Amino acid sequence: STALLNTRGTDEVPGESKAFITMNANITSLLPGGKIYNTVYPATYIDYSASKAAGTSDILNYVRVTLDYNPDECFVLQGYSQGAWATVNALTELSGEEWDAVKGVFLVGDPEHNAGLECNVDNFNGTSTRWANGVTSADGRVPDDWIDRTLDVCIYGDGICDPDNAVYPLVNAQHLSYPYDPNTQSLGSSFALYHLGSSVY
Repeated sequence: STALLNTRGTDEVPGESKAFITMNANITSLLPGGKIYNTVYPATYIDYSASKAAGTSDILNYVRVTLDYNPDECFVLQGYSQGAWATVNALTELSGEEWDAVKGVFLVGDPEHNAGLECNVDNFNGTSTRWANGVTSADGRVPDDWIDRTLDVCIYGDGICDPDNAVYPLVNAQHLSYPYDPNTQSLGSSFALYHLGSSVY
């Protein structure tokens, strides 16, 4: 079976991130037995570093515990903003059967967006933000062995993942638009279905 493991952004209420609700409803409607797991972590701006680390820890724990009792489980990891950062940090810790089990990684508004990576796309699946460096790009990036199964979506002018083109810095209108952007939602649905081997994408 399949689990969509989503990690919400800073100050989002606990539960499913708004950035993934629409796409996940679509994915699970087309993949019977698919389930949604909402990463349990503070997602706070205060003590950001500890919050992010707690998110990474919960992602890793969920994948490992699930595989212990269901070795055939498949995962798609999703992260928005601080949740994307927590997800990227988890990737370096996943190897062997864990690496095999994670079929796709879908990130939006990622502060660790690093210029030039093949997984970098804008919300039209284009290249307008391919060369953007996020606000914490110096702290980490999508590892090389994950790039072919990752989409790191950054809307042009997002103050977190594309600060050089942002009219207003940090959490601006572009950064808040992923939940309501039909292109992002469609991209996330088709990406997950493709990487999970569904014929309906």
